[in-house]
Amino acid sequence: MTALINRIINYSGVDGPGIRTVLVFQGCNFNCRYCHWPDTLGTCNGCGICALGCPTGALRHEAPGKTPDFFEEYCTGCGSCINACRKDASPKIRRMSIKDILDRLKENGKRIRGITCSGGECMLQAEFMETLFPIVKEKGYSCLIDTNGSIDFEEQHNLLAVCDGVMLDIKAFDPQKHRELTGWGNETAVKNAVYLARRGKLAEVRTVVTTADYGARETVGAVTRLLRPYLAVQDIRYRLIPFRVYGVRREFRALGTPPQAVMEDLCREALDNGWRTVVVT
Repeated sequence: MTALINRIINYSGVDGPGIRTVLVFQGCNFNCRYCHWPDTLGTCNGCGICALGCPTGALRHEAPGKTPDFFEEYCTGCGSCINACRKDASPKIRRMSIKDILDRLKENGKRIRGITCSGGECMLQAEFMETLFPIVKEKGYSCLIDTNGSIDFEEQHNLLAVCDGVMLDIKAFDPQKHRELTGWGNETAVKNAVYLARRGKLAEVRTVVTTADYGARETVGAVTRLLRPYLAVQDIRYRLIPFRVYGVRREFRALGTPPQAVMEDLCREALDNGWRTVVVT
């Protein structure tokens, strides 16, 4: 069994408790305007345009329709291939087996506390995680999922049984604003929030805040009130993320980073609604 992996972040301090290795899965069913990893959205069609612009020869394209060969030792990370791609993909994507991932975790050693599966949208490859997690947990690592919430967790009993927690995006509480932002409705995400909280599996809720009117105050207020009954038995973290322009596609960079005062105000809103752990990162 393999998964399509865009990249692996060996050490992250913002993707769950402790230092974690993050598996960034390729492919997403959302198209968020503020996506800072747009190269995780699509799939390479082998057009070869990325190889034409590579200044170091790290990419070599042999034939139309074939994904370019990637020679990591020549890559300087300049991003020219990502900028050239018309499919929101990357020629560096790899199919990785469970053994490949275990080998990487062995290299990272005891410095990490666990893994976080992110993306893209990792729940589009849920079967792989369901197989991977028990093996990783045997090695002493915890396993978290970072998801946009579009896949119904009520139908993922086996995965939830081997998952230590879910970090759930609620990008906007108003369905229409959520659709304007992502191209997708939020009904399943909101349903998942309640279901996961009831099961004790909701580790964190995440909301990105921009200067554009996607109803950040409404979202924070509605989400914190909706989930307040479950805080007595589980300390759910609310992570408020100010928009950053890094990696965002050119046409959406004008969304804007909110002032610190706005973030502090949203933080107070959550605290006033009974949440104990609210962080701004």
